[in-house]
Parts: sequence; structure tokens; C-alpha cells
Amino acid sequence: MLGEEAAARFLARRGFTILERNLRSRRGELDLVARDGSTVVFVEVKARREGAGDPPQAAVDARKQARLARLALAYLARRRLGEAPCRFDVVAVTVDRTGAVQAIRHFPDAFRLDGWSA
Repeated sequence: MLGEEAAARFLARRGFTILERNLRSRRGELDLVARDGSTVVFVEVKARREGAGDPPQAAVDARKQARLARLALAYLARRRLGEAPCRFDVVAVTVDRTGAVQAIRHFPDAFRLDGWSA
């Protein structure tokens, strides 16, 4: 939750409008759904402790990307936003051993999934 809160503040300061947080369904969870201008942005937030090996963004592998795509399609269908431009971003949050945020990295349009549509 600390990572998601930090990511939401970070994105809001950059002009994003946060639409949803921790949107859960039986299929999984969308960490953040935001709007960047007219684009709907599905944001996966990954937080890791400093020096914990791979950077946080490395955890968004192909399997995770496919799950996020399914969740995004369901979200777009429920909200009747099938024609809205959208993208997938990743926000990597690094925290120190006390839990304080040390770094936030934003990866806009972090991955694409060919052939997906609502």
C-alpha cells in the first residue's frame, strides 16, 4: 500500500487523474487506473526494498502482463470505454529498510499487447 500511495501521489503531481485504486476482482487486482489526458492508463506498481536483487519493474513479466490485459479489458467493458485510448505503465518504488521511499521510477507505455481489444 505504501508503494501504491507513493505512486499515486507521484502521478498526480505529473498531471494524471487517479480514477481507481486497488480495484479487485476474482481475476486479480489493478493497482491504479488513471487518466493521462484522454488516455486511460493501467498502472502496475511494484515496490521493493533497496538492494533486494532485481529492480521492482522486473516483476512485471509476460504472465503478469497477460493478467493485467485481461483485467484492463474487463474494466473497459464494464465502464463502456472500449474505444478509449489506453496504455500500460509501470511505477517502480524503492524503499529503504525503514520503509521510507528512496526512489520512484515511472515507465510509461511499459509494455504492449498485440491484438487485444475490448
